[in-house]
Amino acid sequence: MKTRITELLGVEHPIIQGGMAWVAEHHLAAAVSEAGGLGLIGGANAPGEVVRAEIRKAKELTGKTIGVNVMLLSPHAEDVAKVVVEEGIKVVTTGAGNPEKYMDMWKAAGIKVIPVVASVALAKRMEKYGADAVVAEGCESGGHIGEQTTMTLVPQIVDAVSIPVIAAGGIGDGRGIAAAFMLGAEAVQIGTRFVVAKESIVHDNYKQRIIKAKDIDSAVTGRSHGHPVRSLRNQMTREYARLEEEGKSFEELEYMTLGTLRKAVQEGDITNGTVMAGQIAGMISREQTCKEMIDEMMEQAERLLGR
Repeated sequence: MKTRITELLGVEHPIIQGGMAWVAEHHLAAAVSEAGGLGLIGGANAPGEVVRAEIRKAKELTGKTIGVNVMLLSPHAEDVAKVVVEEGIKVVTTGAGNPEKYMDMWKAAGIKVIPVVASVALAKRMEKYGADAVVAEGCESGGHIGEQTTMTLVPQIVDAVSIPVIAAGGIGDGRGIAAAFMLGAEAVQIGTRFVVAKESIVHDNYKQRIIKAKDIDSAVTGRSHGHPVRSLRNQMTREYARLEEEGKSFEELEYMTLGTLRKAVQEGDITNGTVMAGQIAGMISREQTCKEMIDEMMEQAERLLGR
């Protein structure tokens, strides 16, 4: 399936793996790229040298293109922005902020820059500053979210910009890919389904929590402070919601969640940890390799789109 995105990134399939903190490391990124998509290493809050080591390990596993997601709110964002240039990375996605200050440096290095956006206004601004494409991410996705749904956000951004649009949020099978293409997207970004990939280093407790999730199991916390986060319901989300209702400050609530994603991903504490996952968790029923996932999704999407 050829689109402007597959041409731009030099990939076989119009599928990008989300740059999920603590999850998107070298094993997963390399496996997705090897399977014909674009694997991403999630910079998250990691120092530049940690990201550099991840990039080098991924390159040992695949000769195909891998990208890096730069989390702009990270205290190490500037270092990571330089590391991607030094390590010859060809694709960067950005989240949690505006990448304008790094655009000139990245463009001079020949890097394709793809910001994640949750509004038409930011998409138009990113196009103006030289972004090669944008990821339009709806609130169905896991982790930090905006307010618009994928179904409403994608076509409005497609109509507002001339650069290609990648749809994200609530996409986990070929039906979701076909629907995104009907809305005008030219690729999709998938996170939650890849969390349960066989190559994913996520603790088995976390994977099983996603596999066993029902349609109503996701919850959003943090709306009262303007920092909504979607995860699966557990003791942590209930406690957070209770404190939020009591009017605790953003700082107090933020302190409570410090380190809880790592606790869930690495230690398997799915009771007190933060189990970030999108609303499609209820659709995911088994662990597969990245190649099996991508082949299955593409076969279904192509059949539905009559290709």
